[in-house]
Amino acid sequence: MNENNWQAKWSKEQIRAMLREQLQTFWKRETGVVREKLPQLLKAAALPHAVIISGLRRVGKSTLLAQIAHQLGENTFYYLNFEDERFLGFQAEDANSLYQALIESFGEKTVFMIDEIQNVIGWERFVRRFMDMGLKFYITGNNASLLSDESGSRLTGRYLPIDLLPFSFREFLTFKGHDLPDLDRLTTAEQALLQRRLDEYLEQGGIPEPVKYPDLPLHRALYDDVLYRDIAARYRFDDLRALKELAFYLMSNPAGMISFNKLKGQLKLGSVNTVKNYIGYLEASWLLFTINVHDYSVKRQQIAPKKIYAIDTGLARAVGFAFSPNRGRLLENLIFLALRRQGRDIYYLTLKDGYEVDFYLPHAGLLIQVAENLQQEQIREREIRALKAAMSSLNLQKGLILTANGEDSLQSGNMTIHIQPIATWLLKNMC
Repeated sequence: MNENNWQAKWSKEQIRAMLREQLQTFWKRETGVVREKLPQLLKAAALPHAVIISGLRRVGKSTLLAQIAHQLGENTFYYLNFEDERFLGFQAEDANSLYQALIESFGEKTVFMIDEIQNVIGWERFVRRFMDMGLKFYITGNNASLLSDESGSRLTGRYLPIDLLPFSFREFLTFKGHDLPDLDRLTTAEQALLQRRLDEYLEQGGIPEPVKYPDLPLHRALYDDVLYRDIAARYRFDDLRALKELAFYLMSNPAGMISFNKLKGQLKLGSVNTVKNYIGYLEASWLLFTINVHDYSVKRQQIAPKKIYAIDTGLARAVGFAFSPNRGRLLENLIFLALRRQGRDIYYLTLKDGYEVDFYLPHAGLLIQVAENLQQEQIREREIRALKAAMSSLNLQKGLILTANGEDSLQSGNMTIHIQPIATWLLKNMC
């Protein structure tokens, strides 16, 4: 036996004691606010597929796992947490011995609940083999590349991916103990209160612990964990300077336009490939998202500047830098996260005459523009003009402007532009 093997470090009784302790701790944890992804997991219960929940550290993946566990019942599943330091050294070939210990401790069950499986190299091999034996898996991980090419090929057609983002606005209000208003009968006072709640959401973001303890520097601790544990350790960085400078720049410019070539020169990062790789690491660790311009040429999509969005507005505010509150861009970032939460393909749009539209959703045939406010006539006309030009260019009939307040509907030929308050749009769209 390899002396570095995990099994050599522990007696059978120590392993069984750890498994019992993990299950007890997991079952007793607070299940918190019911996440909007829970119905999707419940529907998947009848499927033979593995359910793989991925997302940023501390975003609530384990809590969501606990919520589905409580729906299934305490005696229906095995629970494993590979973030536990007692699993250091565990390898895929140890799975049979672990399975035996689980049966000896709890009897035969058909469902596995596993936290932080990315810590086990080659995990997909034993998961696939156990699935072939008729076992069901609910799995969490904090890396967007959890299903790499190799992992994905081993589980092809056998898994359901679930991306868990920070709290939606509705979840945030529930978490904070605020009543959800009747959106069809909002009084002026209720509208003002809802706007204040939106400002609070924009400032604090939707990561549960920083929202619960806003006076503690939890955003910074989380950010450092991602950089040092999820990126530096995983990709074996010797010098973090360049990565930290790039991450800081991007987190300071939510909803900004970026060019790989310009970033290379600005931050002295050596090559365009280095920039691409570093941004890829940041995306894989759930700190950032990028979207492409919409173009019928895939090549032009790839070489054109991209827009960058942070995983959370509270995190961006806490770790980034801005000369001003940057409210307009943070609101745009908020809308992006709402659209991303719905799993939509999202692009931005530019036109030859210089107009730009924040979001284009091809599957819905919808263009969305985000404006902090439309009270100034010049701003209102500019946003409407850009949207109409884009709708005409793409032969679309639907356009939407989301703003801090105000509601209206404009008709121009066969084109309709709706103006809606961001707060009510977020709640009506369950995001």
